[in-house]
Amino acid sequence: MAGAAKTMVRAWDWPTRAFHWLLVAGILSAWLSHQFAAKLNDPTLIWHRWNGYFVLVLVVFRVLWGFFGSSTARFSTFVRGPVFVLRYLADGLKGRKRPFLSHNPLGTGMILLLLAAVFVQATLGLFTLEHNEIVAGPLKRHLSDESTAFVSKLHIQGLNVIFVLIAVHVCANAFYGMFTGEPLIQAMVTGEKPQADYEDAREAVIADNVTLRACLTFLAAIALVFGGILALGGRIW
Repeated sequence: MAGAAKTMVRAWDWPTRAFHWLLVAGILSAWLSHQFAAKLNDPTLIWHRWNGYFVLVLVVFRVLWGFFGSSTARFSTFVRGPVFVLRYLADGLKGRKRPFLSHNPLGTGMILLLLAAVFVQATLGLFTLEHNEIVAGPLKRHLSDESTAFVSKLHIQGLNVIFVLIAVHVCANAFYGMFTGEPLIQAMVTGEKPQADYEDAREAVIADNVTLRACLTFLAAIALVFGGILALGGRIW
């Protein structure tokens, strides 16, 4: 036979995959809604503001899902200490393969860095004042003019940092897949990986009532984001 089909195992639940691709769309939309606000006839940046809320909700959802989601989505599964990461890196330099069903230790570092960067970027947006001095974030009133100018500058530059991190993340996944044969990007679409001797688990354990759990977690994220803004005296609209 030319080659038998590989046996596939579950790697990611659908909420984790949906979060991943919705965040990609949200970040791209954030850039478009700001860069082309004039052409979109949106001088008050309504699209950009609600886009920012959406991204912030997504990140909070992913943090919650890291505690209540399926096995491979939980932080306890893939977040390791620095010694473990250094050993993994040393083994990789020696050509020793250590496949992981969830994120490998180096991938974990990038995931956490991206989540933190996106969270900071979206949070900064709550305190910014646009160059036209008409559009202000809902929590801008808590900062002085000098602090607002500084935060607004960081918010503008922050998206470039996120794009760089995304580029590194995509390239690293592509090269890793090329040299190991592990379809990381494909797995985040299909939710499956080829069966292998993975170090962390043989197969993902999908959470009970995963759809209901994901919906409740998303509602909790919405409540935390908008409730937090309102509690701090901000206006959503």
